[in-house]
Amino acid sequence: MNLDCQEPLTAAIPIAVASTLATRIDIGDSLSARISLPLVVAAVAGMLMVATALLCMNLWRRLERSRRLAQRHNEQLHALHEASLSLTAELSQEAVLQKVVDLSRRLVDARYGALGIVDKAGHIQALITSGLSEEEYSRMGPLPQGRGLLGAVLHEGRPIRVADIQKDARSVGFPPNHPPMKSFLGVPVIFKGQTVGNLYLTDKQGAGEFSAEDEELLTMFATQAAIAIENARLYQQVQALAVATERERIAREMHDGLAQVLSYVNAKSQAVREFLQAGQVEPALVQLQQLEEAAREVYADVREAILGLRTTIGKGRGLFTVLEEYLQRFSEQTGIQTELRVLPEANAFAFDPRAEIQIMRIVQEALTNVRKHARANRAWVCFVANGAWSEVTVEDDGRGFDLNHPRRDAWPCFGLQTMRERAEAVGGSLRVESRPGEGTRVIARIPLSNLDLSHPIG
Repeated sequence: MNLDCQEPLTAAIPIAVASTLATRIDIGDSLSARISLPLVVAAVAGMLMVATALLCMNLWRRLERSRRLAQRHNEQLHALHEASLSLTAELSQEAVLQKVVDLSRRLVDARYGALGIVDKAGHIQALITSGLSEEEYSRMGPLPQGRGLLGAVLHEGRPIRVADIQKDARSVGFPPNHPPMKSFLGVPVIFKGQTVGNLYLTDKQGAGEFSAEDEELLTMFATQAAIAIENARLYQQVQALAVATERERIAREMHDGLAQVLSYVNAKSQAVREFLQAGQVEPALVQLQQLEEAAREVYADVREAILGLRTTIGKGRGLFTVLEEYLQRFSEQTGIQTELRVLPEANAFAFDPRAEIQIMRIVQEALTNVRKHARANRAWVCFVANGAWSEVTVEDDGRGFDLNHPRRDAWPCFGLQTMRERAEAVGGSLRVESRPGEGTRVIARIPLSNLDLSHPIG
């Protein structure tokens, strides 16, 4: 008998006994004649007290069961919330996919988990696993073809929960070297009506099979996972597009710069030849010295361009990590000690990937100008949070210049304009502060979110 039904009956027994006794007294039967009235009243009162105690006990048990269920539900929601937050912290597609299957396995206490990524035709093109060793995975052979229970989740587009895989009519068995599995829970991962993958969990730990609660929890998590997977995919596409566009821009700049240098070298070479033909050695030596200086400058520019091309953000390497590496190599190449300063609140910085690319190039352009024009010994790259904005500052201890009356060898207008356009391309702005003898500061103000990505890069 169900306990919820049994408990009210148990509590009703003393009430029934008391009612019967009171009725018999009222009608004056032989039993009531042999029992004194005070004793009867005491007995009835006792029965009622017992009934009240039993009712209170039953009520407490029910409240306790409700409390435990509510607590478990809250724990599940908390686990789901924590899992969702953990997903949003990742942008690398590979890391997101692995974290999705790891978190799903943890959410429902499964021994094994897998995430099948499907193409537009519905074929499994990748399988990310959790709970299997590399050796176990390698022994399993090629990717599944979408048959059996895996195929059922894929084609039916709904959750499937099975207590025993082998006993289900849709099962086609396991391939050789596949670890034994019994209980099964499969949930599709759908984004805007399109299936992007399927979550497969097997072997519920601590129970014989997955519960309806497990199915509901995993279905909610699959919704969050779909968004995270799509965000990671878009991030990867934007990164690839930004890098490709940036490489084209640098290639054009190198081509234009080399064309100017080669024209300069050609003119100087002709001048050297004419001076030598005229027997004027001293002017020829001056021209040769200028050629040497031009060659050294071009060599430094090419090295910086190569360093810039090798500096890429992504694949698990964030902006600050990449900047640290770049600044170290810049210091080694130029002899200018350059330091990255990120204030404590900057740990929560979250830039759009296109903004990260532009910030990186602004820093590189600013440091190139430091090398060419500042005559500095030290430079600093600083990040400061200011509400919904971040200020990125490149500062040096060089000779500085008068912004109103710049020298011919001061920072070039072209370089400043390029940096300003980069900041504006991601919804920001850029300004320069400098005074003779007090160094120079380039300050880019970049939004931390809600960027308009319709602007072209470059």
